[in-house]
Amino acid sequence: MESSDFKPETGCLSIIVLGASGDLAKKKTFPALFHLHRQGFLESDVLHIFGYARSKMSDNEMRDRLRGYLTPCQGCEVLREEDVSKFMELIKYVSGSYDAEEGFLLLDKEISAVEDSTEGSSRRLFYFALPPSVYPPVCKMIKSFCMSKSDKGGWTRIVVEKPFGRDLDSAEALSTQIGELFDESQIYRIDHYLGKELVQNLLVLRFANRLFLPLWNHENISNVQIVFKEDFGTEGRGGYFNQYGIIRDILQNHLLQVLCLVAMEKPVSLKPEHIRDAKVKVLQSILPINDEEVVIGQYEGYKDDPTVPKDSNTPTFATMVLRIHNERWEGVPFILKAGKSLNSKKAEIRVQFKDVPGDIFKSKKLGRNEFVIRLQPSEAIYLKLTVKEPGLEMKTALSELDLSYRQRYQDVVIPEAYERLILDTIRGDQQHFVRRDELKVAWEIFTPYLHKIDKNEVHSVPYKPGSRGPVEADKLAEKVGYVQTHGYVWIPPTLAKVSK
Repeated sequence: MESSDFKPETGCLSIIVLGASGDLAKKKTFPALFHLHRQGFLESDVLHIFGYARSKMSDNEMRDRLRGYLTPCQGCEVLREEDVSKFMELIKYVSGSYDAEEGFLLLDKEISAVEDSTEGSSRRLFYFALPPSVYPPVCKMIKSFCMSKSDKGGWTRIVVEKPFGRDLDSAEALSTQIGELFDESQIYRIDHYLGKELVQNLLVLRFANRLFLPLWNHENISNVQIVFKEDFGTEGRGGYFNQYGIIRDILQNHLLQVLCLVAMEKPVSLKPEHIRDAKVKVLQSILPINDEEVVIGQYEGYKDDPTVPKDSNTPTFATMVLRIHNERWEGVPFILKAGKSLNSKKAEIRVQFKDVPGDIFKSKKLGRNEFVIRLQPSEAIYLKLTVKEPGLEMKTALSELDLSYRQRYQDVVIPEAYERLILDTIRGDQQHFVRRDELKVAWEIFTPYLHKIDKNEVHSVPYKPGSRGPVEADKLAEKVGYVQTHGYVWIPPTLAKVSK
């Protein structure tokens, strides 16, 4: 997680988790902070953590609520009480409203007290574990009462979670409200998919290996699939999920961000702005969505949730084809697929190459070469190849060149996405965060189709829980050129130590 360009800062670091009593804070934000502290990336002598929410409770009550959510760091066998206790000592709790000055004045007083006792600059990081509807009033309160002290130097940064609006207009309105109060350099729009280890590896794979440079174009690649599957439904979150649906929840942000990294041109450098410029250029080249190249679905039983309207058209599944109108990708379908209550849980990228011309081995029936990046679970990178089966006869079979992380990097801790992104925020590295113009173009792509769903102009087709999703989705993928491999199954290698 170290960066050669990172220059350590000194002074008090105050991390304020807004919405500290909510699920996101308890399940993701605080555990990520604990792991960073446990691994030595956050130093106790300058670090102070504040929880802020409407609930009335003491510091100790807040700490007790969090204990059950803290887990051992990856690579650690047990959760040590000593580590937990040291972390808990850093946490204070402040109760207050999100739109009234009293609570934020008290919060500023508490932060200032610890800053006054620490030499150096005043660094304040506000993490919004809150619904977007309260972002504007909270931003106003922070701007008015809780900015870092100018006489101490340092900075104030805010981290905001998706969803960033529901469509183009609402996203732009939210961006404008926040942008009137904070500079773009102070705003970190978090998409945790950009913090995943295998997503971070995409730029290295593409631009540091000569092997891929001549292959990565429409001359050689038939199609690209970016897949997100869950084997469970909404599980008590039906009312919340129903407001957004799978396209807003997964495709418009997570999968589209991955598409950008797969499809972008080589950036001028690894500076955050150059990388984000390259991503925006890809988004601007995406053609309007063709209704004939979309399948939306809803699993049977979704509307049994009492919080979901009986006439809900909200999709819990979507397969959507995006097409990039540029020299590199003309004619190559990018198939985005996401769904709940499917037959497996995984996220992966599949780059499928075209058939071999003049196939003298008649191996076409086996399936195509595919370059697969398994994002989760069992992180891996593997290349499906046709090889000769061992034996006296000239028979071919599909096999793979395989880099499985658990086997290859047995003694390396792979950080969680939230850990990496919080650390990036502290370091001021915006490479893995979404810029305002990037967000705007992403919404321009999806908003017209989302409005059709909202108006019931297109309808979700039913599919059975535990299935691959609607059969129409497989037919669509086949229609645009994806060839499914039958009889081949990738098996993650065992974790047994490899002899050297």
